[in-house]
Amino acid sequence: MTCPAPLERRLPPRDEATPERLLEAFLDFTAERGIELYPAQEEALLEVFAGQHVVLNTPTGSGKSLVATAAHFRALALGQRCFYTAPIKALVSEKFFALCRDFGPDHVGMMTGDASVNRDAPIICCTAEILANIALREGARADVDHVTMDEFHYYADRDRGWAWQVPLLTLPQATFLLMSATLGDTRFFEQALADLNGTPAKLVRSVERPVPLDFEYRETALQETIGDLLESGRAPIYVVHFTQRAASERAQSLMSIDFLTKEQKQAVKSALGGFRFDTPFGKELRRFVPHGIGVHHAGMLPKYRLLVESLAQDGHLKIICGTDTLGVGVNIPIRTVLFTQLCKYDGERTRVLSVRDFQQIAGRAGRKGFDDRGSVVAQAPEHAIDNLQMEKKAAGDPKKLRKMVRKKPPERGYAHWDRQVFERLVASEPETLGSSFQVTHGMILQMLERPDDGCRAIRDLIRRCHDGPTRRRQHGRTAIAMFRSLRDASIVEVVPDERRVRVNVDLQEDFSLNQTLSLYAVEAVEALDRENPGYAADVLSVVEAVLEDPTTVLRKQLDRIKTDRLAELKAEGVDYEDRMAELDALERPKPLAEFLYSTFDVFASHHPWVGADNVRPKSVARDMWEMGATFNEYVKHYGLARAEGVLLRYLSDAYKAVVQNVPEGSKTDEVYDLTDWLGAVVRQVDSSLIDEWERLRAPSRLAAVAEPDEPRETDVTSDPHAFTVLIRNELFRLVRHLARREHDRAAELIESPAGEPEWTAERLASALAPYWAEHAAIRTDPDARSPRRTDVSRGADAWQARQTLADPEGFDEWHVSVRVPLDRSRAEGRPVLELLSVGVA
Repeated sequence: MTCPAPLERRLPPRDEATPERLLEAFLDFTAERGIELYPAQEEALLEVFAGQHVVLNTPTGSGKSLVATAAHFRALALGQRCFYTAPIKALVSEKFFALCRDFGPDHVGMMTGDASVNRDAPIICCTAEILANIALREGARADVDHVTMDEFHYYADRDRGWAWQVPLLTLPQATFLLMSATLGDTRFFEQALADLNGTPAKLVRSVERPVPLDFEYRETALQETIGDLLESGRAPIYVVHFTQRAASERAQSLMSIDFLTKEQKQAVKSALGGFRFDTPFGKELRRFVPHGIGVHHAGMLPKYRLLVESLAQDGHLKIICGTDTLGVGVNIPIRTVLFTQLCKYDGERTRVLSVRDFQQIAGRAGRKGFDDRGSVVAQAPEHAIDNLQMEKKAAGDPKKLRKMVRKKPPERGYAHWDRQVFERLVASEPETLGSSFQVTHGMILQMLERPDDGCRAIRDLIRRCHDGPTRRRQHGRTAIAMFRSLRDASIVEVVPDERRVRVNVDLQEDFSLNQTLSLYAVEAVEALDRENPGYAADVLSVVEAVLEDPTTVLRKQLDRIKTDRLAELKAEGVDYEDRMAELDALERPKPLAEFLYSTFDVFASHHPWVGADNVRPKSVARDMWEMGATFNEYVKHYGLARAEGVLLRYLSDAYKAVVQNVPEGSKTDEVYDLTDWLGAVVRQVDSSLIDEWERLRAPSRLAAVAEPDEPRETDVTSDPHAFTVLIRNELFRLVRHLARREHDRAAELIESPAGEPEWTAERLASALAPYWAEHAAIRTDPDARSPRRTDVSRGADAWQARQTLADPEGFDEWHVSVRVPLDRSRAEGRPVLELLSVGVA
């Protein structure tokens, strides 16, 4: 029998759970951990155990997480259910494992949209949108007694702020703890919480940092600044950039500097162990980290970000080149934050950082327990630094100064900042948080699923939202238009006898409208030709058209198309001007574009609430499917090494959208196959957190909770159906290369059975020579790729598969037969194909 977790064993009997007894038990826990409470923590704990709403506005590193833990302890002791929310999956996961250590894994669950773990637990860690959707569906009936909202400044986020506001409007049964280092004026929230259920709301505010900060404005070249910081012992340094490309390029530029001793490099090598850098960007990162340089941004795969965080926590990295995601609570211990600039593009224009943005990032400097002080350093604009250096070289000589050609600021991607701007950002209070409430048809659908009057709930939500009267009226008109659209599309129906509205019972259980134009996708899929051999791919194109554009991926697609076409035009001898004219006219792939635009025009004419929004035809998931490419091959083909995380998230979104947005009646066997393939691709790249939960559930392995982010490999053979889809896809890749007579590339995909001659390009060409003597082509159209052309038989140690080669005449006598060893496929994370034969069966 295992020993209970430290807070689990301190839970008093339910009838003895008084505020005094709970406070005493929790203070005993902090004393055992050797934690000395700050005054703000003591004040917040008293209010939490007294059952009050608390607005906790204290600096980064001042122990807000401990106060949240106390709130969970109180709720658990009283038999209540509590939720912890955060803006990003990484924070949710981090908190999940921390609470598992404190309360025991049986008491803690997690929901992120990608994975659900122990979802009925009394303590739930989830992304903010998950709780918001629960609040919309269930309102006062929701099993939610306490809510901790971390990084509450996201309330003002233009796209996601609604998720922080909705629980404050719809959960009157809950007590709230709102936490952030940069809240600004909080009087509105204190009043809103008190109005919610009559419970007083207490503000706990402090500006005292556990590790004080020094602020410095530098007018030296960045390399010189970094050198000075290293020389003065202020590493590790997080170098802040505002694009992913800039962060990666900075890491490359620093490779000429030796940051680590020979012994430190050996320690890094040992820490890496057998970590697999098995993607194109992974090979870049593998060069950086032995030099003490890390890269951290959202374009990386999760496993690489977790590796960099782990190496940083263990003190193996001196420099981390990253983006401003550091301000979202990412757990990277650093001593110095170095801003490369004080402006960024916000999606509409380039602007100087807000006080909140600056202070969120700057607040990560200084490691409690390691540093007496942290450092925040900001670089002057690059052109200003260059001008200062030229002035120094002129040494006050009037003649040289007159001849000096001063550099001008960039015309694009720049907003002016100087020392005065820096000082203002340091000294000012964060801006007051403003409402970003918005009505979506997904929100309406959630509320109409309530067993009581969903329409009344929608009206009440809009009336109570934190916007002014004019905006509320606009929300009301939008809601009415959206409701009519849902009704006209038969997504919801009015039940006259019961005098209520309900969601159409014919929709699948997990049906969801989680994109702005998801309702259009439902109607457009119904208009597709199910008899078309390419129907499944067309369904995917409709879904992709309503997803947000992965801009980096689309730009790289067009670059590749132009590069390939330019080579063709040069080979054809086309002159320069004609070449440029044709290249300017090229577009990235947009399957079904005419169908999508025309059907959307009809949709928009009946649904005026779509406003200026429009479909966005594109082909990323479909392109990968039709190419028969693996994730890594697709990354290499388009040069996406620095955007692997962007691609993975997009594929994940596409997978979830096909599962949840395409009505069950519109799904054919081919659609299911394509969906399974897409899900398998995502799982191969990013292993499921379910594996981590199973590891936690094993009592003998509980010690592993301390290291939840250990990279884990996915067993691609564990799901027989998904593995079958992967085998079909690998065989189709082989067929595509054979069809193009790319025998060398085909040979790279296959192996020979043990003891058999090697399948070289020459041997493949020889084996197929009789085919080419009879047929002009090997078909690769959707019908040729149909699952009925692949026979798969399962064995204990190996599977066998036979792929029919579709010829133009329809004889289809030729086949490719392979053996798929399961042990090697598990080890390599892909189906390993041992080619048995090519020929007529």
